[in-house]
Amino acid sequence: MKKILSIVMLMVLLATNAFGGTYTGKGDGYLGDINVEVEVSENTIKDITVTEHSDTKRIAETAFDRLSKEMIQKQTTDVDAMAGATFSSEGFIDAVKKAVETSGAELQGGEAAAANDAIADVKTDIVVVGGGGAGLTAAIEAREKGADVILVEKMPILGGNTTYATGGLNAAETAFQNNGDTTELFYRDTMKGGKEKNDASLVLTLVEQSSDIVNWLTARGADLTDVGRMGGASENRTHRPSGGDKVGPNIIDALSKKAEEVGVDIRTLTSAVEITTNNNKIDGIVVEENGSRYKIDAKAVILATGGFGNSPEKFETLDPALKGFGTTNHPGATGDALDLIKDLGVATVDMTEIQTHPTVVPVRNTMITEAVRGNGAILVSRKGKRFVNELSTRDVVSEATLQQKGKTAFLIFDQGVRESLKAIEGYAKMGLLTEASSVEELAKKVDLSPKDLEASIKKYNGFASAGKDKDFARQNMKRPLIKAPFYAVEVGPAVHHTMGGIKIDNKAQVYNKSGEVVEGLFAAGEVTGGVHGANRLGGNALTDITVFGRIAGDSAVEYIK
Repeated sequence: MKKILSIVMLMVLLATNAFGGTYTGKGDGYLGDINVEVEVSENTIKDITVTEHSDTKRIAETAFDRLSKEMIQKQTTDVDAMAGATFSSEGFIDAVKKAVETSGAELQGGEAAAANDAIADVKTDIVVVGGGGAGLTAAIEAREKGADVILVEKMPILGGNTTYATGGLNAAETAFQNNGDTTELFYRDTMKGGKEKNDASLVLTLVEQSSDIVNWLTARGADLTDVGRMGGASENRTHRPSGGDKVGPNIIDALSKKAEEVGVDIRTLTSAVEITTNNNKIDGIVVEENGSRYKIDAKAVILATGGFGNSPEKFETLDPALKGFGTTNHPGATGDALDLIKDLGVATVDMTEIQTHPTVVPVRNTMITEAVRGNGAILVSRKGKRFVNELSTRDVVSEATLQQKGKTAFLIFDQGVRESLKAIEGYAKMGLLTEASSVEELAKKVDLSPKDLEASIKKYNGFASAGKDKDFARQNMKRPLIKAPFYAVEVGPAVHHTMGGIKIDNKAQVYNKSGEVVEGLFAAGEVTGGVHGANRLGGNALTDITVFGRIAGDSAVEYIK
């Protein structure tokens, strides 16, 4: 009887594997575990469900959905990670593979035939190239003003570099501030930070419309209620979500939903390959989608493709000193617009002005937001000593770091700083923080002199209590570093922002090399030059892309009337 029962149980198990069931798997995501359930039947994946994850919701879930469909269609787990969501993709793929392995199923997958049917040409009023903060803002503004709008984005997801933005958006005289900040102070800080190389007219537009753009974004679902400070600012003006959470994902989530709500025709995985003209006027673009090319006829084109911070070929050619540098930029930041405008005689400005961010985790190229320093963290050398005003402009802090042994430094902060900024929780989940119960223990863990680190923190705490930094004249010292546990992160400079780009005016109109307006062509965001001069202040990028994105949308609508 026992033998018969054993045989029956074995047959049941074999039948389960043969005919199906639901199996679980776990993988390592960007910010934590990704748990999945995979329904398998007769050696076939029927369904994939993510039951739990901690990654950025919109980005991760776009990747999960796309990869699930591909796996089910092709009946294989051997698929490529989605660009722009690499860690989330890899964790998801690994989790599904484990579930399928547990099932015992032998998938009979292969390459599914790709549909490359020709796509018909289309017409619209305005076409926006680029689906980051600038492009989405422009598209929404134009659509809300009554224009038909198509937005094309070469990546599989919207957001671009804006999704990576953590610190905040600078604005003066807003409803969320409670200080003496003014547009005049904002203007002076920005010009000083850019070494007076900025286009003064563009800067004036930036600061004067900064409060309005906070209201505009808030009305469309963004949370900019928390106000802090970043390097180069003389007042607290950096707006971000409550608790100091990451600002970029918040803004992109809000703008993505609004763009869909108002009826913007959004086409991802669609690359602009040519800007077309007729009688010396821009009349649309040629795009490539799923292997097919087609024309989008448009009365106006808005370029919002971002910078070239992820194109070593471009930034090393312009500044050979950056050879070998890492980057904080997303995979699509390759300067596509610079290739698109080559035959149009479009003027560019400040192309050699390329900014490095001073606090980027080596190898992983993960940027630690400037807001960590703004909320109280300090930088120390391998000797455990401070060497710079941590809230100086990015170029100053980057250069000072490169002068240190190993060309890196350690960002040091305490539990008080961690509790003041939600963004730090993401770094903790990624395993970037070294934690210790005391300063002495922390120093030993990261191979610094305990005596020197303790002396540096004690001295800084005295400055913070007195409100005066006698060593480096740091003006904003929010709190002494006294609350255990204590934390350290090794950081160094990496290419972060390209200040140079297409020449525009304060109506976002594009100019040619003869100083004339290129009719029908507008641009906004990091694809343009002139706003930031020789150095961009932290928090000014989001102001730039949204203020001028909105202006570009307005100007394009006025042009096509």
